[in-house]
Amino acid sequence: MPKRILQGVVTSDKNEQTITVLVERRFKHPLLQKTVRKSKKYRAHDAENKFKVGDSVRIEECAPISKTKRWTVVTEA
Repeated sequence: MPKRILQGVVTSDKNEQTITVLVERRFKHPLLQKTVRKSKKYRAHDAENKFKVGDSVRIEECAPISKTKRWTVVTEA
């Protein structure tokens, strides 16, 4: 099964080798037919600490790195 890749914006880079990425998804409500925006935060592994707040990045699913980290940064989007 292929690994999921998501695109989002870095909201925090305060932890060592970790960034918090806000991923927003849009979908049409099944009954009301209105476009709904939902967002979720993911913690991703950034080995070189090169991404800063506001950067747009792509993250990829991986094996658990710590209690909360299950994603790694692939590239800057």
